Amino acid sequence: MSLIHKEISDFSVQSYQNNAFHTVTKKDILGKWSVFFFYPADFTFVCPTELEDLANKYAEFKAVGCEIYAVSCDTHFVHKAWHDTSDRIKKIEYPMLADPTHALAKDFKVYIKKDGLAERGSFIVNPEGRIVAYEVTAGNVGRNADELFRRVQASQFVAEHGDEVCPAKWQPGAETLKPSLDLVGQL
Repeated sequence: MSLIHKEISDFSVQSYQNNAFHTVTKKDILGKWSVFFFYPADFTFVCPTELEDLANKYAEFKAVGCEIYAVSCDTHFVHKAWHDTSDRIKKIEYPMLADPTHALAKDFKVYIKKDGLAERGSFIVNPEGRIVAYEVTAGNVGRNADELFRRVQASQFVAEHGDEVCPAKWQPGAETLKPSLDLVGQL
């Protein structure tokens, strides 16, 4: 079953951000674009490379009105300890959500029951709290923040311009397509 257009469930979780703990709820994400970036666990191998990649691009996500939420099934205390000990993770300014009850991982369908961990899943959520794009990859394959950012921008564009679509490798300012009978068989 596809998760496209699924409204995310109500939630309330602890987060670690800017050397403080905060509660984050569904209400906090409504009205803006969000990326929920699930990863298996703190103190692992591929995860810090991905989170650092996102940290390096965080200002660009913020500039287009999109918040990043890194999510693992660890506690907010573990997030802080990892932040305090890893040079890569020290770069993170976005919220790191704690999901020890697995509520978010289950809602986004990335929970691995036998391991108690989350799959490597990236979800773009629109301001109404609905999933508009996602990908889930094997735990041993890292993701690319540049491509995720491009997909956020494309998702925002089509939300604003409902009669246009973005072709492969579309970048802001590039040509889009207007689906019509005249285009059938012409591409």
